[in-house]
Amino acid sequence: MSHAQTQDRRVLDLFGIELPIVQAPMAGATTPEMAIAVSEAGGLGSLPCAMLSVEQMTAALDQIRGATRKPINVNFFVHVDPEPDPAGQAAWRAALARYYCELGLDPADPVPSSNRAPFNAAYCEVVEAWRPEVVSFHFGLPAPELLDRVKRTGARVIASATTVREARWLAERGVDAVIAMGYEAGGHRGNFLSHEMTTQVGTLALVPQIVDAVPVPVIAAGGIADPRGVRAAFALGASAAQVGTAYLLTPEAKVSAFHREALRTAGEDETALTNLFTGRPARGIVNRLMREMGPLSALAPAFPTAGGALMPLRAVTEKTGCADFSNMWAGQAARLGRDMSSAALTRYLAGLASA
Repeated sequence: MSHAQTQDRRVLDLFGIELPIVQAPMAGATTPEMAIAVSEAGGLGSLPCAMLSVEQMTAALDQIRGATRKPINVNFFVHVDPEPDPAGQAAWRAALARYYCELGLDPADPVPSSNRAPFNAAYCEVVEAWRPEVVSFHFGLPAPELLDRVKRTGARVIASATTVREARWLAERGVDAVIAMGYEAGGHRGNFLSHEMTTQVGTLALVPQIVDAVPVPVIAAGGIADPRGVRAAFALGASAAQVGTAYLLTPEAKVSAFHREALRTAGEDETALTNLFTGRPARGIVNRLMREMGPLSALAPAFPTAGGALMPLRAVTEKTGCADFSNMWAGQAARLGRDMSSAALTRYLAGLASA
């Protein structure tokens, strides 16, 4: 008997999916092919849109809808773009100047801007046109009028919480399910009511406390990479599990060769929360920049602008397969990942197939 038959069915019924597995939307690494494969296998495939233009998002949805009619999740960031901070940017450039000089670059050259866009009216129009079954948000929720427009399409709305207070805040504003994102999770923390990283909560402690605190179903996320983690999530009261890092090892993931190799070899103690790459805390595999500057730096400019000054450094080093200045997002359970397709991984996580 599958876990889907023995466990809380609320998320399965809410989303119209067969397996209680949500593929985490990982901006930059998730492809339409991954989302298609997961949804076709019975889970919930997700398309992250924070790094896509409206045109790119439309093309991706066109591809996904051409290949599957199963439910999908479309994901957005809801950060507020920061005010220009020339002094802060100058201090950040000065902190990185030694690396520019080392690589033969001019620290005074103009740098590109970093490209993560918050949910807005233009994105909302695409949601209204395509009507995905699920829409998820990271860093809170959009303005009430935009949220109402999304709900009017019939989409189920879900969002990440990293504390019980955030989960209650989301439930009060009408989300259909809460993603309980433990400290172990890779990529950007979904925090929005607190920016204090020293008090973030682990999955094992967070999930049952959120389950007890909100009336809506809970999706466990963070450190779940095999069927044992999924079973543990159910034991804690979750209705489904969201898995990210394990999908980075699939052939459908758009991941550099050096990132893929690091995922295969990194130990559970070789990731850290860092704000150096974007300006917001995100968990990734420790590299030279994180070691030398300290993973969390007050000098890193506001999200998402920190990444611009790193782009010239990355352009030089990544050509040689060097990850000194590149983010390699990963959760603490990366080593539990297996080499398999996105479809096979989805079934494996749900306990339907052996590895």
